[in-house]
Amino acid sequence: MITCKKHLIRFSVFFIIFLVAACASPPQVSVEVLSRYDALFERQRGWTGADGAYSVSLAANRLLWLFGDTWYGEIRDGHHHNAVIVNNSIGIQRGISPPDAVVSFYSGKAPGGKPLAFIRPADGRGWFWIYDGIRVGKGLYLFLVRLERTAEGRSLGFKIIGSQLAHLTNPANSPENWRWLQQHIPWSRFSATGDTLFGSSVLKDNQFIYIYGTTEVVNGEMRRKSMILARVPATQLGQFDRWRFYSGGKWVADFNKSSRLCSDMANEFSVSYLAALGKYVLVYSEKGFSKNIVVRFAPEPWGPWSEPRPIYACPEAERSRDIFCYAAKGHPDLSAAPDEIIVTYVANSLDFEKVAADATLYRPRFLRVKFRD
Repeated sequence: MITCKKHLIRFSVFFIIFLVAACASPPQVSVEVLSRYDALFERQRGWTGADGAYSVSLAANRLLWLFGDTWYGEIRDGHHHNAVIVNNSIGIQRGISPPDAVVSFYSGKAPGGKPLAFIRPADGRGWFWIYDGIRVGKGLYLFLVRLERTAEGRSLGFKIIGSQLAHLTNPANSPENWRWLQQHIPWSRFSATGDTLFGSSVLKDNQFIYIYGTTEVVNGEMRRKSMILARVPATQLGQFDRWRFYSGGKWVADFNKSSRLCSDMANEFSVSYLAALGKYVLVYSEKGFSKNIVVRFAPEPWGPWSEPRPIYACPEAERSRDIFCYAAKGHPDLSAAPDEIIVTYVANSLDFEKVAADATLYRPRFLRVKFRD
């Protein structure tokens, strides 16, 4: 009889926990367009637009912006003039909130002064797009995707051929004096059957750095990406033999055993801890390219992740059928309160001439996303 009562009590506790979890309502979300942040990147000369837009805190009130393909030139009557495109650039933001915040932009320079990519492959092969990065005690680390031109295979005329981890020991210096050590990341795979890479988002949590990535399943022209995850002690990011990969509740040395944590992911996303909810928040563009920005929630950095929840429809996508939106991600170091995340996205066009003629495209757009239980 006593045993039966114990089982009944235990069942009742489990049933109550189940009911609480089942009846818990998802967080309430509100979104505000931040035009004053947009204005920081509405420039008429020099750096005039880019995509990507990852951010890394370098110090108090000093933020590093990381960009992919970047316009340099002039804006006249809303059009790009005398412009070139370089493969990556950076910005240094001083101050957090406009109007006090200012951003200085940097590229590389050819001997005649023409802009070049800010960071280039040490061996001269291909070019880099910059993914996420992190500042730790040993300096600044950036995750780089290496690409090269191709006349075959990929419809866009380029393919990914590798990924690198760049290490900088003097991030407090001016970017003109930055010098990088570039290491090949051995856990990357690139082929016709699908790409696997890390660096889509980087999160420091307690004594570990969590490195999020994606792996693909290819079906004809369709590429479905899933999230995968590695972690490493915070002092050993550049020691690849210390990386471990999340696999079914365990951390293993074989990256081929990585669990697929979320499906239909984007190349670029963010994972950050939201103190007001006591949860981790994943932000990305739905399936990579979409007018919809979605979020997922999880109790731990590895999940389990909730179903995707749309929170914002990018209005630029309604202007024309050839305009698409992508690169949505959060920037917790910009956030002023524990219940919010500042989010950016980029609007682009399949018609290059339209991008050249419309300077409102191809630059970060800012949102404030508030969460309430």
